[in-house]
Amino acid sequence: MTTPALRTDPVHARATRKTMLKLIPLLCLIYFMSYIDRTNVSMAKTQFETDIGVSAAAYGLGAGIFFISYAFLEIPSNLIMYKVGPRAWITRIALTWGAVTVLMMFVQGEYSFYILRFILGAAEAGLFPAMAYMVTVWFAQHQRASVMGYIYLAPTIALIIGGPLGGALMEMDDIAGLHGWQWMFIVEGLITMAIGVLLWFKLPSKPSDAKWLTTEEASSMISHAGVPDESDKHIRGNLGKAFGRPFIVLLALVYFLNQISSVGLVFNIPSIIESMDVSTPFVIGLISGSVGIGATIGVLIMPRLFRGSQREAAWLGAMALGTLITAAAYMLIDSAPIRVLLILIGAIFIFGTLPLFWSVAMARMSGVVAAAGLAFINTIGLIGGFVGPYLFGIAETKTGDPATGFVIVIAVSVISMALVPFLSRALKREDRERQLRGEQSLQAQLPEQSLDVQPTEGR
Repeated sequence: MTTPALRTDPVHARATRKTMLKLIPLLCLIYFMSYIDRTNVSMAKTQFETDIGVSAAAYGLGAGIFFISYAFLEIPSNLIMYKVGPRAWITRIALTWGAVTVLMMFVQGEYSFYILRFILGAAEAGLFPAMAYMVTVWFAQHQRASVMGYIYLAPTIALIIGGPLGGALMEMDDIAGLHGWQWMFIVEGLITMAIGVLLWFKLPSKPSDAKWLTTEEASSMISHAGVPDESDKHIRGNLGKAFGRPFIVLLALVYFLNQISSVGLVFNIPSIIESMDVSTPFVIGLISGSVGIGATIGVLIMPRLFRGSQREAAWLGAMALGTLITAAAYMLIDSAPIRVLLILIGAIFIFGTLPLFWSVAMARMSGVVAAAGLAFINTIGLIGGFVGPYLFGIAETKTGDPATGFVIVIAVSVISMALVPFLSRALKREDRERQLRGEQSLQAQLPEQSLDVQPTEGR
């Protein structure tokens, strides 16, 4: 669906169509494997306990510890990406995390599980903010919510087919003397490394590098994306712009809370399904895909409803309210089919928030400030990615019921809604200050002679 702005610029419309067909599939492919490699460890949860004695609490800690190293290296990674270019850095990320995924086959107990998950997080650090930065370089602001929705199709599809895929690989148990979970890590890690090689040859860092765009088309993409402020070339002196502005801090908090819910749910959905008296790994994976179905609906539909809205914070609050209602209904209803349906509906709100959220952030950053600021927000969110599985694991350990984690979802949804008024005020303040800076910059660019016009004769 094209906007009026695009219809009046046929060069940009043509360049955008080419970019959607050429660039977005590459980003989706690597993000798909990222989510498969990151979350299919959930398929091994029960087998870890049986085969190598990893308890539910230890699993929750190990699943979440990935996000500690990921978060710690997120900003440095994205600043390196800004220097060397997305193509080289995303390729490096894919190759190293694929190799570490293969090494996960050697897990022997809790401590080796913790160590390899920590290293896996370090290897993958910077992937998502690098892709988000590329969106700011390639696409106009009015397109970014939809573009992020398309990128988020990768993890949502991974949730749909990743479970059955992981379940199928898990059933290779005892082939060549290996456990099924070992085969899962080997196959998925090798595929990731192969995709990394593909990216080196196919992924352009910016429009001017794309062989499939003409010079005119590349220039159009750059101009519509917005030229970064030249004063923002270096992060030194711009730390306040990247990390300290109120709207950035509040968005980081909202993302932190969202990730507690989404990651906690994703890492525990197989055990939640198993608690409904489902025992076959493949069937567990298949039903777990309901999260992915809901998430796919969310990332496709919500950006279309959000497009052009001036009530950005209110939209994020509405998504938190939807999550709250579905989680509360889950706790009150015992029917297994209805609970699966509620999981699907809840995923629409939890994951549908994400493209809207990043569009709000991207509208107010550019250049190296975008590289650092987006990484900062993602870093705080990743800490939520650690907290979520850990809290879910503690809740299950204390009650024996994996579904107890929905109490955590309810709590963070309430907090998210409470932040909405503060975020709304912060966004309005940021927009006023941006407008004032723009007016001051325009005045500074006026020719001096226009301020010193001599009177003409006869006056």
